[in-house]
Amino acid sequence: MIDPKYLRQNAAAVATELARRGFDFDAGAYVELEEQRKKLQVATEALRAERNSSAKSIGQAKAQGKDVAPLLAAVKDLGDRLDAAGIDLSAVLEGIQSIEYGLPNILADRVPTGLDEFDNREERRWGEIPTFEFDARDHVDIGSGLGMLDFDSANKISGSRFTVMHAGLARLQRALIQLMLDTHTADHGYQEVYVPYLVHSAALYGTGQLPKFEDDQFKTNGEVPFYLIPTAEVPVTNIVRDSIIDADRLPLRFVAHTPCFRSEAGSYGRDTRGMIRQHQFEKVELVQMVRPSDSEAALEELTSHAERILQILELPYRVVTLCSGDVGFSAAITYDLEVWLPGQENYREISSCSCFTDFQARRMQARWRNPTTNKPELLHTLNGSGVAAGRALVAVMENYQQSDGSIRIPAALLPYMGGLTAIEPMIGY
Repeated sequence: MIDPKYLRQNAAAVATELARRGFDFDAGAYVELEEQRKKLQVATEALRAERNSSAKSIGQAKAQGKDVAPLLAAVKDLGDRLDAAGIDLSAVLEGIQSIEYGLPNILADRVPTGLDEFDNREERRWGEIPTFEFDARDHVDIGSGLGMLDFDSANKISGSRFTVMHAGLARLQRALIQLMLDTHTADHGYQEVYVPYLVHSAALYGTGQLPKFEDDQFKTNGEVPFYLIPTAEVPVTNIVRDSIIDADRLPLRFVAHTPCFRSEAGSYGRDTRGMIRQHQFEKVELVQMVRPSDSEAALEELTSHAERILQILELPYRVVTLCSGDVGFSAAITYDLEVWLPGQENYREISSCSCFTDFQARRMQARWRNPTTNKPELLHTLNGSGVAAGRALVAVMENYQQSDGSIRIPAALLPYMGGLTAIEPMIGY
């Protein structure tokens, strides 16, 4: 969250900053609550001081054998007044906290101003868009022709926005995941971690999915509910929650492969065909925790690591900087990698790489010990998909499709495919 001290001192300026996102922050209402808090805290402290002073006077009077009845009468309702002031103060503090937890991060200065994805700024392109001597098909038609992409069974088992994959296609996704993990650990120096897929609400508060995105989460119905993770960002980033990291351990770089679960609330009617927008999908996530002075360079590095996967696979893509109206709630700045999909004749997001500055760290109390001051300070956190496995599978299917309906295996994946050089239609399908 935004530094409360900065927010109190600069509420109007923060409102102006957040307006770039299209977010309406009522600075006046916040300042009014802050004034109430100050008055109530002063009044509460005064009542506590009066209580302590009275208790001392009564004790002295008793010791001297004096009649304490008048003193007791004078403070008869002091306890009730103190309780009432405490209740009022708690209500105001809850209101302030609710506002603070509901505010998105302040954007980096270099984020372009805009309303939505159409205002994002393209930074660069890589690779040549493929040409075909036949009409390019999308991944749904390719997978159905192979007999390996089965939406009917998935619908029977779980409903819409789920997928069953068979044989070579399932192996191809596994190969993609293994390639990503091997590249990020061996070449980029990330530590692989295995994390829970079910988390408590505190973990989602820490990274900013709660309270704003409650409707996007799947959760259990127990007395203390668990939430299915929407991304590995949640459990991996929370590894450092309530911690103070020694400076010589930084930067921390973690990579994790997990399934991800999203209700896709509000997305009905969008990308209903195929695997682009699913309730369950696989992702390899990159997470970094760094010194604040290193976070800008770390974002460029992390983005290049995600790009490297697409380059190894020889998939054409572009990098865009998200505009102010398209940046996620917790991020200060985000690069999206968009891979070319011949079946859609368009670039589609395959990775978002973000710097969160100290926004998540403040919510999690994730800190490092600055050797110069020997005091704990907030970390900066970053993450990005390295990359989304399902969308990488879609991209390989469409960019490596052949006229006979088969899929040629990219050279980088051949070591993972057990001798297969192409995925052919299932025999007897």
